[in-house]
Amino acid sequence: MPSHLARWTGLAGSMLLALSAFLGGAFPSGPLRSTPVSIWQGPNGPLILAAWAVGTGLLAYAWWALRDGGPSTRWAMVTVGLWLLPLLVAPPFGSRDVYAYACQGASLVGGLSPYEHGVSALPCPWLDTVSVIWRDTPAPYGPLFVLIAGAVVEATGSLTASIVLFRALSLVGVLCAAWALPTLARRAGVPAKRAVWLALGSPLVAAHLIGGPHNDVLMLAALVGGLAVVAAHPGRRGMLLVGGLLLGLAVAVKVTAVVVVPFAALAATAGPYRIRTLIRDGGWVVGGTLASVVGGTVAGGLDFGWVGGLSQGGAAVAWTSPSTAVGQTIGYLAAPFGAHIDALPVTRAIAVVLLAVLLVWLWWRARTRDPLHHAGLALALTVALAPVVHPWYWTWPLFVLAATAQRTRWFIAVALVASFLVLPDGTGLPRYTKTVGAPLMTLLVIVLVIRLVRSARVTRQSVATD
Repeated sequence: MPSHLARWTGLAGSMLLALSAFLGGAFPSGPLRSTPVSIWQGPNGPLILAAWAVGTGLLAYAWWALRDGGPSTRWAMVTVGLWLLPLLVAPPFGSRDVYAYACQGASLVGGLSPYEHGVSALPCPWLDTVSVIWRDTPAPYGPLFVLIAGAVVEATGSLTASIVLFRALSLVGVLCAAWALPTLARRAGVPAKRAVWLALGSPLVAAHLIGGPHNDVLMLAALVGGLAVVAAHPGRRGMLLVGGLLLGLAVAVKVTAVVVVPFAALAATAGPYRIRTLIRDGGWVVGGTLASVVGGTVAGGLDFGWVGGLSQGGAAVAWTSPSTAVGQTIGYLAAPFGAHIDALPVTRAIAVVLLAVLLVWLWWRARTRDPLHHAGLALALTVALAPVVHPWYWTWPLFVLAATAQRTRWFIAVALVASFLVLPDGTGLPRYTKTVGAPLMTLLVIVLVIRLVRSARVTRQSVATD
């Protein structure tokens, strides 16, 4: 597809998504629980679903068609900016999380710790906008974002103005990522235009990071910025400290960013890997990260209760998480025999243990390879093995891999599929397709495991032959 045609095709898709948001987005007064059928039967239902499906399809097609990056980095940035414009002025899209952000900020302003109380304790003045499942749940976000949410609510005093400011912050996050991605890409030997296009042109960015809006983009901006600083200044202690501080800010928004810190420590070393070199150079990155997280928590008058709040995310059940899908499938297979098996706790626990093992293996492997690329792989594993996987979580590895990976099709394909999983009002299609989705995801897991085992055998045989 010619680049100019891709630009206007994507813009048309973005405008259709904005239309679907205006007609049936995640409005404060909208229903907290919808189904695809109820949306279809409601006012403008067919138009809402058609605009969402066609709009997402056009965005996805234009993004895929220019997956090599288009004419230039500047062209990619301008095109992405055009695509984001319609959703900047649209109602919240694809999620009600922004209302939870506002209520958590209101709790902080009201003198309550969001880590000790749910938003119903105050109660939040906008409590009826928050999904029921999250009203009594402590905030799972880091101290920096809780402080940001409190500042937003205190500065605005209203729900609508808070949403506008949260979206403005998301746009700032995109701009910061656009600044950092070319630097990271050049250090990894990847064309800057491709990195910017793949990371920021994804339908997930327009629909969820801006349309949502979601705080993930703030985490990603600090994370990519920190990696870019570290990668550009190996062995330079002052800059490595700056990189570590930025990574700490990412962790202080969402703790999942912590998985990249060990890889950033490897990238900080000047010359071949040595334990002494790792301690000397990587220590500045780790120290900066710890200083940023601990300093921000203490300075904000908060505590480390946000660590315990992370476990609350497992309340959602969807086959988009492979470990959840396997647990669901086991239950489906046992049901015809009269057995009622809840395998989710077991399969999820196995996935967490497997993640810990694989992260250590990836780090060990990265000592003699590209640690930046392995940081992206670590994020991909973190998402894939998490007990809950929302579509926008795939932007975490997407931003890093877009700037560090030579082979891109696999994670582009994942992002494309994820783009079609949530309707404009936040209704998740996996909830209503679990009897089909869970077995298919389980089959995919089995196929991938078989391929990995075969690949490992071939590798061992070739090594033995040599």
